[in-house]
This record gives sequence, C-alpha cells and structure tokens, in this order.
Amino acid sequence: MIETVRQALRDAGHGDTILAFAEGTRSAQDAARSIDCSVAQIAKSIVFRAGEEVVLVIASGAHRIDRGKVAALIGLPVKPADPAWVQEKTGFAVGGVAPVGHACRVVTVIDRELLALDPLWAAAGSPMHVFRTTAEQLIAMTQGTVGEVKQDL
Repeated sequence: MIETVRQALRDAGHGDTILAFAEGTRSAQDAARSIDCSVAQIAKSIVFRAGEEVVLVIASGAHRIDRGKVAALIGLPVKPADPAWVQEKTGFAVGGVAPVGHACRVVTVIDRELLALDPLWAAAGSPMHVFRTTAEQLIAMTQGTVGEVKQDL
C-alpha cells in the first residue's frame, strides 16, 4: 500500500516525502515520538461508515472526533467502522490508513485545527510509514470539507 500512496501523492503533484520508522507509527502518540513532533501535528485518518459510504476524517492526533459534528458537516449519520470493513473498502489496514490512495470513493472531512499546524505528518499506507504534508495540500489532494470535528471536553 505504500507504493499506492506514493503514486497518489505523485498524481496529486505532492512530493514524495514518505519516511519509514522501524519503531512504528500505529497511533498518533507513536508517530509523534518516532518523528519527534507534537501529537497535534499528526494528521490521523479515521474511517467511519455512513451506510455503505466511507467517511474519512483527517484530524489532529491530539483530538478525539465528535461523530455528531462529522454527521452535521456531511449531512449523513456516521458510525464507527470495524477494521475488516475499513480494509475491505479502502484497501488499508487500521493503523496505516492514508488520506489518499483509497480503493474506493471516500467522503473526506478535515479538522480545521490542522490549518494552524505546519508541517503535518500522515500515515502512508502502513503502521511504519508516514509522509510530510500541509493542511493546504491535504485539502487539495482529498477535496475534503474543512470543519470543526473535535470532541468538546
């Protein structure tokens, strides 16, 4: 899947900024430790279901996602997606879901708080690979809707 992400980045005019980390980047905390950045700079990709629609939320690693806010942004109710469904639909295993290169059409929502952070780091198709990017590049590559998605404490 890393090569799929690499090709999707190329197709979008994004540089090949994929890096590998032997210690892994499965969680936002793992990724931030490996990369030596803040957890907030990890652009985590979380997949939800809206019926059979794949809804991808790209959020700051520092945030929990409020499904109600996501549903309001896209106009459809969303629920958690189980790992087998995520892999079947997107081609990615949980822990390595990238913002680009999916095997299906996805509806993408981007956490507006990512706009204030630079650089960002996103999964690149495996739990050991990430790529460096910016919020503007993510928006352009995914055609994502930017909005408030973080859960209020």
